[in-house]
Amino acid sequence: MTKSNSIFATRQNQLLAKLAEEKFDAAVINAGPSLRYLTGLEFHLMERPVVLFLKLGKSASMVLPGFESGKLAAIDFQLEPFTYGEDPANWGNSFSKAIEALDLTEDRICVEDTHLRFLELDYLQSAASKANFVSGANIIGSVRERKESEEIEAMRQAAQIAERALAKTLKTFKVGQTEKEISARLVQEILAAGSEPELPFFPIVAGGPNSANPHASISERPVNTGDLLLIDWGASVDGYFSDMTRTFAVGDIDAEFRQIYKAVQAGNAAGRNQVAPGQTCSSVDKATRDVIEATGYGEFFNHRTGHGLGLEAHEMPYIRAGNDKVLETGMTFTVEPGIYLEGRGGVRIEDNVAVSKDGADILTSYPRDLQSIG
Repeated sequence: MTKSNSIFATRQNQLLAKLAEEKFDAAVINAGPSLRYLTGLEFHLMERPVVLFLKLGKSASMVLPGFESGKLAAIDFQLEPFTYGEDPANWGNSFSKAIEALDLTEDRICVEDTHLRFLELDYLQSAASKANFVSGANIIGSVRERKESEEIEAMRQAAQIAERALAKTLKTFKVGQTEKEISARLVQEILAAGSEPELPFFPIVAGGPNSANPHASISERPVNTGDLLLIDWGASVDGYFSDMTRTFAVGDIDAEFRQIYKAVQAGNAAGRNQVAPGQTCSSVDKATRDVIEATGYGEFFNHRTGHGLGLEAHEMPYIRAGNDKVLETGMTFTVEPGIYLEGRGGVRIEDNVAVSKDGADILTSYPRDLQSIG
């Protein structure tokens, strides 16, 4: 295993230990959140491949463009680079050298199936035609899903930034503004409040019947009196995301809209109250769903209760029925029940939660009572 006091060496060793438990020999990880988690290095996916190699008993290695090698000066753990130039005809040589140096030619190798592209896989398989590349996303995800205190604090700060930004945006809201105008202003305020430029997603602003689509695309539709206005947004600090949703009444709204809001608000509270070490993902989902089903709107809550949150907007653990993963201290995820009345409007209230030793540490604090705007 890697010998260093580096937090990244520790994380690499944790992953290597998991790999050994699952009978893997090594892992290959391309540019993205897991590479950043394991090395502290940030590379964007592009046409030039970047791949990290980890194998028990060997130093970490990386294939990367030569002009990017300057980033390696900042690392505090042992890593052997295999660089290449601008001619793609020679890129495969760097993969072959890395495979040979690590003796991966016939190994069982863990890959992240939701991240590894054909570009990298093709180079890897060409260099190690007898190796067995196997999906191990859950293994890598299980190392990342228990957050350290510094990670949780970054997520808390990202939530605070997002909350300040929304409050400022709503002060400028006027009936008749379009969803796109509100979303653009919100992005501006998120960045001004201190978020890093890479947001978890472009804010969803959905008014009226569009709010009945859980993942609506922003449009030129004006927001009108009587609408429900659903806003799903987040910010980023040190690469860690917040992801929140609040729903507002634009002036006077239909009585049934107020009814479903109360149901979602109660479901959100029940889900948050269920969070504690030793509970399961499915038990949190059931807590929210039971409350909403008791109001008669169960069929209109048509998605899981939540998803993991961290370096990605969606990661492990997933808060859904049938997932009996036991919650552990440091796991972070959303609790976001919703009710969606097709063609009319929808309500979602989404909070960010970290499992603490005593229960739930709620990272988000924006008011959950129904607010009227406009």
